[in-house]
Amino acid sequence: MLFENVRIFDGKSDTLSAPSNVLVRGRVIEQIAANPILVDRRADTRIIQGDGRTLMPGLIDAHWHAMMAAVPLPVLLTSDIGYINLVAGKEARNTLMRGFTSVRDLSGPAFGLKRAIDEGLVEGPRIWPSGAMISQTGGHGDFRMPYEVPAGRDAPLSRGEAINGGVIADGEDEVRKRVREQLMLGATQIKLAAGGGVSSHYDPIDVAQYSEGEFRAAVEAAENWGTYVAVHAYTPRAIQAAVRAGVKVIEHGQLMDEPTARLMAERGVWLSAQAFIDNEFSNPKTGESRAKQLEVYAGTDNAYRLAKKYGLKVAWGTDILFDPGMPVHQGAMLATMTRWYAPSEVLRMATSTNAELLALSGPRNPYPGKLGVVEEGALADLLLVEGDPIADIDLIANPEKNFVVIMKNGSLVKNILP
Repeated sequence: MLFENVRIFDGKSDTLSAPSNVLVRGRVIEQIAANPILVDRRADTRIIQGDGRTLMPGLIDAHWHAMMAAVPLPVLLTSDIGYINLVAGKEARNTLMRGFTSVRDLSGPAFGLKRAIDEGLVEGPRIWPSGAMISQTGGHGDFRMPYEVPAGRDAPLSRGEAINGGVIADGEDEVRKRVREQLMLGATQIKLAAGGGVSSHYDPIDVAQYSEGEFRAAVEAAENWGTYVAVHAYTPRAIQAAVRAGVKVIEHGQLMDEPTARLMAERGVWLSAQAFIDNEFSNPKTGESRAKQLEVYAGTDNAYRLAKKYGLKVAWGTDILFDPGMPVHQGAMLATMTRWYAPSEVLRMATSTNAELLALSGPRNPYPGKLGVVEEGALADLLLVEGDPIADIDLIANPEKNFVVIMKNGSLVKNILP
């Protein structure tokens, strides 16, 4: 596949390249040159005339829920798992058609979907699955009904646990066991709930969950498999306990303070954050959940300010949950990051920086190779954009019109050029 006359956003730079040509052979980018690239005009050689369009890496969402983004919570907790998989399979294709060629799945029963995508049964992005989020009793991942509590010693698994959406573990030994189970199923990283959540029923935002010992048990079990633990956490107490125990990534962090940001910087801990503000892309909430949501939104500006002040490594994701109408805005939600960062910084975050985060999975990385960049030897996950997304980042909010070519792993999944 030869892309002729394209301007390249390489995933790292602040500007586009001069007009260039890019040769993809098999799964990788073989050659990039300003001069014409000569190739054998074989029957399987394809030439794509870029006509000055922008060639850039496929986008990466570092906090995605492939099984839960487009399924309302009551449906997730009551419907047949076969139906849920079919809805998720359809949304996986939609995700890819929005230009997101890779996602880090931060809880949900996504192992089967990942396998189906990898085997070519359905179209979708590369998935780094966490499997079930591990939560303490009454924590962010406890979606039992009140009539299921107190649970007897021989009580059956709750619906959320039975489908491996979230599992409950209390104490170091049980946490260690649940982590090992998710690794056995194919988790590329582990997700724990370290504090209160907006969408969960029983825990206020200020609640800290798990002890340092419990976090450390999870970290040790994950490190034995060469990977890491990420935690859902908003508040200083929740974040600091997790960081002191060796957790590598904080998901959210909107209510952090200066000592917390300083500690994260000292330990080299990532902040995987989201553009949580009260806008048209907010997950609609009511009642107590709405109050918690507004509390989180109020901290977002300060969290990004602290991340910049202390030089934290910042990843980006959407964290869309339980709303069939929201995933279509995935690219638009990325564009809102210009509230805090320049367009080139936003695009770097969703390409090369997020790819660096994915690489923390080490030997558990299911897709060896370089992602998030346009350079020789990198895997060929590419977008051909109608226009310059650095000059007009809103182009990514309308992928159906502006992403004229989408390539994943060297294969065309979309081409609307003549």
